[in-house]
Amino acid sequence: MSFSFKIIDKKEINTIIPLIQKLTNNANSDAVLKARFAEMVTENYECAGVFDCDVLIGISGLWFQTRHYAGKSMEVDHVYIEEKYQGQGLGKQFFKWLYDYAKRKGCNTSELNTYVQNYPSHKFYYNEGYEIYGYHFYKKF
Repeated sequence: MSFSFKIIDKKEINTIIPLIQKLTNNANSDAVLKARFAEMVTENYECAGVFDCDVLIGISGLWFQTRHYAGKSMEVDHVYIEEKYQGQGLGKQFFKWLYDYAKRKGCNTSELNTYVQNYPSHKFYYNEGYEIYGYHFYKKF
């Protein structure tokens, strides 16, 4: 298998929607996601893709910002790799590519949120050297 990693062109952002739907169990409609991604790409958001030849099999959203406690930072968001590709070291390769990309953009830290019950992701992120730094709170209004 020939895997490659690249930033998805903003004009092609809707190609990630099927993977987002799998990640979130169809929590939002395609229309809602299209509207949200159209706005996100105008902000400090990018999306990296994992490709098997020309087929998109994985994604990670990337937010870039400067934090008072961390300096210039890349926040990894909505990471997903198709199930049949999981457990083969592809995530580790993808994250190495993400770190290199962030360093080229001047970042010196990476951070992320993960759902409390997503235990496999916790193990992966611990193995990547992430530490729990705080709690993420969420309130709808």
